[in-house]
Amino acid sequence: MLTLTTNDQRWVGLNFSTPVQLIGRSAEFEHIVEVLAQDGDLLITGVPGSGRRTLVRNAAQEAGARVLEIDCIRATDGKRFVQLLAAEINQNWHSVQLQNWIERNASEFLSFEPEGKLKPWPNLGENEIWRTFEILLDLLQIMAVALNQRVVVILHSFPHIRSWDRYGLWEVTLRRDIKAQTHVSYVLIATIAETNYQDENNYPLETLQLPPLDRDVLALWAREVLHTQQLKFDSRSTALQLFLDAVQGHIGDAIALIRRLQTLCHAQELITPKEVEQAITELLKDLSITFESLLMLLPANQVHLLESLALDPTEKPQSKEYIQKHGLSRGGSLQGALTGLQHKGLIYGAEQGYQPALPLFALWLKRRLS
Repeated sequence: MLTLTTNDQRWVGLNFSTPVQLIGRSAEFEHIVEVLAQDGDLLITGVPGSGRRTLVRNAAQEAGARVLEIDCIRATDGKRFVQLLAAEINQNWHSVQLQNWIERNASEFLSFEPEGKLKPWPNLGENEIWRTFEILLDLLQIMAVALNQRVVVILHSFPHIRSWDRYGLWEVTLRRDIKAQTHVSYVLIATIAETNYQDENNYPLETLQLPPLDRDVLALWAREVLHTQQLKFDSRSTALQLFLDAVQGHIGDAIALIRRLQTLCHAQELITPKEVEQAITELLKDLSITFESLLMLLPANQVHLLESLALDPTEKPQSKEYIQKHGLSRGGSLQGALTGLQHKGLIYGAEQGYQPALPLFALWLKRRLS
């Protein structure tokens, strides 16, 4: 371990045995544990790679809760959402207990296949699917009370359900149950906090935002991880600064780059700027197909804006000078591109100066265009 000087006392208590995604998130972690232990519910926002999932999973485990997870991107409609919820319930509770309850209370909506899998009946109508959804939500509370164990339902990419829940009925019902259930906590995970939910006043959720990590926190973490492999940055060089500049406080990119450095360098070696640059170059090459595919999925105005921000970062992309310099569209088209990129987790909002949210992707774009 590093020796802490007087100036380093802010690091006392930082636990390096925790998963790397939790480094720098100790305050958020403790808050989530407290909220879940008190039957609270949360909306957690942050870009991909900011540690949202790991943070919530570990907090739920610390709170002694049983965790159910649903990826809302896979829920292409209400029927599919119900199927995913049923599968998670089946996976978390003994099938005999579950089967007895279903046979007594919901056999017209749910069935057990020979291998013991709980599934909605295949030919349910729209109203029957809705009723099945309500039954499963009630079942979460019933099972939690029966087992005397808190349950945490994690809904990843939650806003995606709005693509098919056009009238907000499913979301209103979920939020109503979130407030009503006493043994089940819900954690909604999104990229940004939504501002267009119509019934927020009736069923509000506390929002916890995960910003980029502080450079000093990330630097200390990187040194500690490398120390376990008998590696360290050459303090006489700019190696650490190059590393921090490349990852820009993004824990996911930092983990990927550290792993690459560990494969390139031998024990007792000093990591120089040459090794850092080699690791970055190799990593960008490996990720190039992924990045190319991501660009192909974006509308042209979003690609143009993202390339502009990668080449020429600014806190004021709406300024007349920046628009003219990069040939951007004015008005609604530019604002739409900004909003779209924020929703996709590719740039931060105004509070972070509209900087690219995936630093290695931004670096790849910059090198590709230079």
